[in-house]
Amino acid sequence: MAQGAEKVRLSLQTENKGWKKWGPYLSERQWGTVREDYSGNGDAWNYITHEMALSKAYRWGEDGIGGFSDNKQHICLSFGFWNHKDKILKERIFGLTNRESNHGEDVKEMYYYLDSTPTHSYTKMLYKYPQQPFPYDNLRQENGRRGKQDPEYEIMDTGVFDNDEYFDIFIEHAKADEEDILMKVTVFNRGKEEAPITVLPQIMFRNTWSWGYEAFNYKPIMNGISNRLIEVTHRKHGKYNLYLDGADELLFCENETNFKKLYGTANNTAYPKDGINDYIVSGQKSNTVNPNNIGTKAAARFTKTIKGGESFTFRLRFVNHSISEPFGGFEDLFTKRIREADEFYDDLQRDVADADLRSIQRQSYAGMLWSKQFYYYNVYEWLKGDPAQPGPNQGRKWGRNSGWKHLYAANIISMPDKWEYPWFAAWDLAFHCVPLARVDADFAKRQLEILLREYYMHPNGQIPAYEWNFSDVNPPVHGWATWKVYEIDREQNNGVGDIEFLEKIFHKLLLNFTWWVNQKDDTGNNIFSGGFLGLDNIGVFDRSTPMPFGGKLQQADATGWMAMYTLNMLRISVEVALVHGVYQDMASKFFEHFLHIAGAMESIGGKNSSISLWDEEDQFYYDVIHIPNGQSILLKVRSIVGLIPLFAVEILDPQNLDKLPIFKRRVEWVLANRPDLARLISRWFESGKGENRLLSILRGHRMKMIMKRMLDESEFLSDYGVRALSKYHEENPYKFYINGEVLQVDYTPAEALTDIMGGNSNWRGPIWFPLNYLIFDSLMKFHSYYGEDFMIEYPTNSGNLTTIKDAALAIACRLIDIFKKDSEGKRAVYGHDEKMQKDPNFNDHVLFYEYFHGDNGRGCGASHQTGWTGLVAELIHKTAKEQFSAIEKEPLEVSK
Repeated sequence: MAQGAEKVRLSLQTENKGWKKWGPYLSERQWGTVREDYSGNGDAWNYITHEMALSKAYRWGEDGIGGFSDNKQHICLSFGFWNHKDKILKERIFGLTNRESNHGEDVKEMYYYLDSTPTHSYTKMLYKYPQQPFPYDNLRQENGRRGKQDPEYEIMDTGVFDNDEYFDIFIEHAKADEEDILMKVTVFNRGKEEAPITVLPQIMFRNTWSWGYEAFNYKPIMNGISNRLIEVTHRKHGKYNLYLDGADELLFCENETNFKKLYGTANNTAYPKDGINDYIVSGQKSNTVNPNNIGTKAAARFTKTIKGGESFTFRLRFVNHSISEPFGGFEDLFTKRIREADEFYDDLQRDVADADLRSIQRQSYAGMLWSKQFYYYNVYEWLKGDPAQPGPNQGRKWGRNSGWKHLYAANIISMPDKWEYPWFAAWDLAFHCVPLARVDADFAKRQLEILLREYYMHPNGQIPAYEWNFSDVNPPVHGWATWKVYEIDREQNNGVGDIEFLEKIFHKLLLNFTWWVNQKDDTGNNIFSGGFLGLDNIGVFDRSTPMPFGGKLQQADATGWMAMYTLNMLRISVEVALVHGVYQDMASKFFEHFLHIAGAMESIGGKNSSISLWDEEDQFYYDVIHIPNGQSILLKVRSIVGLIPLFAVEILDPQNLDKLPIFKRRVEWVLANRPDLARLISRWFESGKGENRLLSILRGHRMKMIMKRMLDESEFLSDYGVRALSKYHEENPYKFYINGEVLQVDYTPAEALTDIMGGNSNWRGPIWFPLNYLIFDSLMKFHSYYGEDFMIEYPTNSGNLTTIKDAALAIACRLIDIFKKDSEGKRAVYGHDEKMQKDPNFNDHVLFYEYFHGDNGRGCGASHQTGWTGLVAELIHKTAKEQFSAIEKEPLEVSK
């Protein structure tokens, strides 16, 4: 592979240092997070609101628009804007809280991540800022009037963009060196009339001095010189200069809370955090900025009136030494870094011919790289409070996350979405790492290692789920992601795999696997009950809470996930055993453990049991609820839960078995002496290679029946991927009768109509990328076993027969079609919004939503969740490499 400048930079530093020290590591919403919540009732959304964030110093991090910081977020750079009509500066992205919106928390702004290299040597984003007053009240009031049955009221619905009366603000960074960052803001007036704008490049120290810790018993300082330079001095980082090209004035205050405004008590400073805001919006009439030009927060004011259809560029440079001509060669450096970024992606996208697909893929990578965040949360300190601050409510000692006192997070972590989910989520992160491995394998590997470290993983082996409840349970996909990242890294490293990484992860995963076995298989029968498992409202009940009437739930998805996890561990142990033979014993352990889970799924109560997770009548997997009177009931909801057993598939290669004699003997012993287990292993003799063994929950008839239902367009298969709930339930809602009450599951292809798990995401019909990607990955494994001669019907009832591989690639193309322009130039993701469909200033930029409408592909939920929706980049890579990028546009080769 080509060794361009960006790849050389990547090779210089595997950690978040050197060229990666500075990056887009600020959150977009620090307010409304658990970390910042010191309330007595755990109401994080209201302890610090959007309006309060203007005036309150954060404890654990910073937020900002286009934010850049060092890797521990001591020095933070971001941008503020003012359209000369708003009552407050636009310093942070606005959105509604969980209670304010009819479908849960929701960002209400238009912004896009357009480009980034993995070292952030070049980055670009776009923020769209209305010229009319920002519609804060309108958004709150209209969303407050709407109910669950109504669509969300978005900023596009307010009309502020209808007449093009807005600014397109492009924010770009280009590094001249590891500690030399050039920044420019290019503002386009998209309207017809001239309009004023104030641009405020901001720099601040994260407040570390107010909490009373000896290690931070000093306050760093900034001071301004004329209107062109801010000198920055920090004990941990040394000295920096922020050069401003043509600023109107420099403004300074302190990054400290305005206690008088928020709480009616005395301030610690005459110039608190909101001082610059108050000075600007008052028309430079207030005395809220320090006339001595010193402080811990500063901004440069650039005010410009821009004619309609024209643009203006503002420039600055942040560097750790003095430069006599800081803006000499400025544009040349940007041109060079853009050229290097193009070179990097040209190599990565060498198999992708379609220009639109290249743009989609590059923007998805940009979103993932922009969504890195410095995540800081010391649970022990958070629970007990800070020495210089009032102690938190005593109930905190037994409340949220109180069992996680060991957790000390202070790392750059890939976030699901830096506004709606500005905290890590365990299973989200695992999926992020697959596409991230294509652009930066070292970063992806470190991400997988982070949550398994002793200061994250619980001493009992549980992986922390997410900050609202670390003790909740996410699906065990870390093992799967570890193997996928290893494969991608090996592919990019000329076939040489990082065995040390694999071995290190394996030991930590072994602890987590043991936790699952001990905690979630309480009857010891190899049937698991994980609870919530990230699927929110997928079932009849809220699975994160105890079942009604004392019932006990046994889950097809939890058991399927564990079967998959077992095979992931088997695959990893086999790979490591090829180098370190002692791991053959672990391979044998996971081989047999899988067989016991597979056998248990057939019959929960043993050979003579009358109840099973597999329903012979429907030919599908369901959850089972056991009630105290001894009755067991199948919960016949045709959901993604019944497809998850498909993910438990692995192939034993005879060539590897021959290299592992101890493991091979154990496999052959089981085949010869345990017919009850041997029947769970499919065997296929391939001439010249020997006998492959297929380990799968689904084999033969059951595999065909699951695929038949999954590929049925009247059930799971949508034009845009596989739905989370069968469309069958549109006409046939599932009903469960309990104590005179009816609990019902309907097909709801878009936003949730229930409040289960907050009601801000929905698994009752939409298309979700993570599980669709697992479907694709599993089908490709099945194909590698059965080969070209094994045909299935795709779609079901079409009469078209094709290979499993072609069906997998066809599903991938349906998912890609969510974002790809159709023959009319429209993108399904933008639904019926004419502005976003037809205006090139909108349509050429792509948003990567949390999930998608099950019938038309419209984006739903969080609008910047490039995290796991970034898997589309990997699907584009896979389909291009297989030369099937047009598989849905041209008829498949079929036989009837």
